Amino acid sequence: MERDDVDGIVEQWRRERPGMRPEPMAVFGRIYRLARLVGDEQERTYARWSISRGEFDVLAALRRAGEPYSLAPKALAASLMLTSGGMTGRLDRLERAGLVRRSPDPADRRGLRVTLTPAGRNLVEEAAEAGLTVQRRLLDALPPADRERLADLLRTLLAAATDPPA
Repeated sequence: MERDDVDGIVEQWRRERPGMRPEPMAVFGRIYRLARLVGDEQERTYARWSISRGEFDVLAALRRAGEPYSLAPKALAASLMLTSGGMTGRLDRLERAGLVRRSPDPADRRGLRVTLTPAGRNLVEEAAEAGLTVQRRLLDALPPADRERLADLLRTLLAAATDPPA
C-alpha cells in the first residue's frame, strides 16, 4: 500500500517521542482529512444550486421528515447539532431563496414550523443525487464488502464517542 502524509506524521512522533504511541493519529488523521476533502467537494457541488452544505443539511432534514416536510426549528437545530442562532441564519437565507417557509405551529401558539417549499423539495432532491455521486466515486475505491465493514467500524467508533464515559 502506498504511504501518505499521515504515515509521515506518525513516524515523526514515534521518532521524537518513542513512548507516545501515536497509532490513533493514523486513524483520526485520515478521518479528519477525508472529511475535509469530501466536505469541500460537497460544498462545491451544492454551490451549483446556490446553497451551502449547511443549507443543504437543513433542506435534507426537512425532506427526510416525510410529508408534509415540516419540522419545528428546535427539532431541526437538534438534528443538525446547531445553536438556535446558527439555525436562524440558515433559515433566513433559505426562506429568502423561496426554499422553505416559516409559519405558526397549529399545535402550539408560541411555536413555528419550517416547511420545505416545492422549489426546495426539487432542489434538495437534485442536490442529494449530485452529492451521493461524489461520495460513490470515492467509495468505489473499496470493494463492497470493505465498504460495509468500514461503515460498521465507523458506527462502532461513533457510538464510543457519543456514549458517556463509565
